[in-house]
Amino acid sequence: MAGAATEASVFRADALAGRRALVTGGTSGIGREIAAELGRHGAKVAVMGRRPGPIKETCEAFSAEGIANLGLQGDVRKPEDAERVVAATVEAFGGLDLLVNCAAGNFLATPEGLTPNGFRTVMEIDAVGTFTASRAAFPHLKKAGRASHACVLNISATLHYGATWYQVHASAAKAAVDSITRTLGLEWGQYGIRAAGIAPGPIQGTAGMAKLAPGMEEMALQTIPLGTWGQKRDIAMASVFLASNAARFISGETLVVDGANWMWKIPPLPREKVSRASRGVEKHSRSKM
Repeated sequence: MAGAATEASVFRADALAGRRALVTGGTSGIGREIAAELGRHGAKVAVMGRRPGPIKETCEAFSAEGIANLGLQGDVRKPEDAERVVAATVEAFGGLDLLVNCAAGNFLATPEGLTPNGFRTVMEIDAVGTFTASRAAFPHLKKAGRASHACVLNISATLHYGATWYQVHASAAKAAVDSITRTLGLEWGQYGIRAAGIAPGPIQGTAGMAKLAPGMEEMALQTIPLGTWGQKRDIAMASVFLASNAARFISGETLVVDGANWMWKIPPLPREKVSRASRGVEKHSRSKM
């Protein structure tokens, strides 16, 4: 089913055959694209979301592609919802090998203008939700173990690599997510469970770009050294890699997929000026030899 994607996959169509996955936040944006590519590469996929409409539409689209799927309504902030959704996934698929924590919340806010409730909400969806879903999935991932390449995959961000304007809440939440990834990699490895993360950069056509850089697309593009927008599929294919046996020895690490965006800086001097100065220094040095 890998051929169902709009672009040919570099992975075998059966790269994830037999895998049973649950994707939180899997009914829209990056989460839906991840769920789709997992399914296109052979996995059975359950998607968790808060709204019935997107759940139904996502499952219908997946079924049309021949992807074995399950749609489940729930809120990752609620432990009882996480337990129920995990249990339903295990009952439907016979087990759970892969948990993708992609549910997230964000909006622009100054630190002084952000309310404690707004800060708390983003922390609860991103950080608490990642922990809650992982905790609920643990017994089943432990049962799957090394034989099924059990894995927790956390979708993070690069906001906290340094600092990002108007993102104090999301930066704190994603820093916590990265910490969870490292800790689970350390503590759950003994059970044959890997933990890995992906930190997306600017991804075109997502709610995040619409909310966080409204009307600033051209300016934002200038901060990506590769000179092109990331696509949802870039994150999805990184997820396929990290979920596959090709990544069997990768754990506790977060893969940055951002075209070098987070390292971008304004050049202090034009390249041409630096090149001329460098040639002059080299010429002067040779003349003294």
